[in-house]
Amino acid sequence: MPVHLPEGGTPAGRGVLAATCVSTLVVNANTSAVSILLPAISADVGTSTTTLQWAVTGYSLVGAAVIVTGGVLGDIAGRRKVFVAALLLFVASCVLIALAGSGAGVIAGRMIQGAAGSTLLACGMSLLSVGASGAAQMRAVSIWGAASAVGAAAGPLVGGALVDTTGWQGLFWIDAAIAAACIPLTLATVPESRDPERPHTIDLAGTLLVATTLVPFVLALTRGPDWGWGSALTLGCFAVSIAAGAGFVAVERRVRAPLLDLALLRNKVLVGATLAILIGAGTINGLMYVVSLYFQDPAGLGMSPLDAGLATLPATVGLIVVSPFVSDLATRIGSRQTIGLGFAITTVGFAALVFVTGSWAYGMFVLPLIAIALGMGLSNGCASSASTATVPQNQVGSASGVSNMARYVGAALVTAAAATIYGSAAASADGAARTDALVDGVARSALLMTIASALGIALALLYGRHRPARARTVDRAAAAAVAVHTLPTRQASDMTPKGSHGRWHHGARNRARQR
Repeated sequence: MPVHLPEGGTPAGRGVLAATCVSTLVVNANTSAVSILLPAISADVGTSTTTLQWAVTGYSLVGAAVIVTGGVLGDIAGRRKVFVAALLLFVASCVLIALAGSGAGVIAGRMIQGAAGSTLLACGMSLLSVGASGAAQMRAVSIWGAASAVGAAAGPLVGGALVDTTGWQGLFWIDAAIAAACIPLTLATVPESRDPERPHTIDLAGTLLVATTLVPFVLALTRGPDWGWGSALTLGCFAVSIAAGAGFVAVERRVRAPLLDLALLRNKVLVGATLAILIGAGTINGLMYVVSLYFQDPAGLGMSPLDAGLATLPATVGLIVVSPFVSDLATRIGSRQTIGLGFAITTVGFAALVFVTGSWAYGMFVLPLIAIALGMGLSNGCASSASTATVPQNQVGSASGVSNMARYVGAALVTAAAATIYGSAAASADGAARTDALVDGVARSALLMTIASALGIALALLYGRHRPARARTVDRAAAAAVAVHTLPTRQASDMTPKGSHGRWHHGARNRARQR
């Protein structure tokens, strides 16, 4: 039965709307909750939290490599078929993690979950795009985006509550049950669809080279302090990463349907927006990793998992709350100024955390967290909108894919660096000196993110001029999602006229047909 909306166009069916929105809520809640779970997982499986950071970075690394390919595979093989396969894989990964008796099992499960989660996001958006048209399509995308945002904000709180009641495994059992319930719903209510005009080729070489570029680089970041930064192992990892990156560029120039259309890199606004997204996603994920551990460590603030989840709300909820107001500000002062202002506020917030001391109670963290959320909402929200508003209509899906890949890459790189800094400090002392060591780890991690945010200010100065069209209500509703996903949508002035059948999905064209 269709959902009747006040706007024109063909509305999305209840089934496709429910399946895609529930799945994205679960994926994003799961993703944001894991950092809160790490101390409990560490105590249960006997693996250090420094090693378990791979449960966070590994997820993002695989997601970066798969998110575009997952969308393309859906366009070719059938979006419903790939979406259901991703649900099955997500259920299997949750079961594997919940039953894991070792850190290796948790990390392996999370990496599998990265592939499943990114494919669910990519194919879920495509299913909505072909299941509705006109303004009703935008409304459906906005509801999907709101579900993404709610999941990301609620994840730490839900995860913390479950650790205190069911144990950390409870999150994954519940997620598995919800994802499993989405399978029959999808098969019963969602029609199959493909893009008949897309070339039936998948850039597997590009996907593998993305992974080969990122994994050795992150491995060198995390193991460098133990191996030695000048050791053969560390330098070898960096060399493999550089060679794979060069190979990726060479491959993308030659394949028929590239993972990354290198022509997009000539768009100054898109490049600037993508780098801003990378920095923003990296710093917020790095922050959540560090504060989740520090808040729960007995030598830190000694919070329970639930209290730690509540303590992160100024950052997670603040980021969502400010996003709907970004479009109007960018319309008034321009995207470059909005992004620069956002990074300036974020830099101040992170800089305040550099001066953390062992005497700080939680109240001292609140204002810096709010400042970081406010600044991140401004810079990330504006950059996400600009990344798809400044390319031709037939490249909107590709630009969205590039932005979302950057989001995963940033999360992996900065979280790995922050985990290395904080973990090295935490391992350097025991007993009474541990508090000072943890504080030093927080301060050094905050310094890293201060520098990254300051680079965002410099980036804004080089960012091309762009002033978006006046925001509509639906734009403000969709804006909350950009904390976790770049939506393949256009500003009002760039939209296909109401009632047409333009499609905004991960395919390169906007003429997808259901069949």
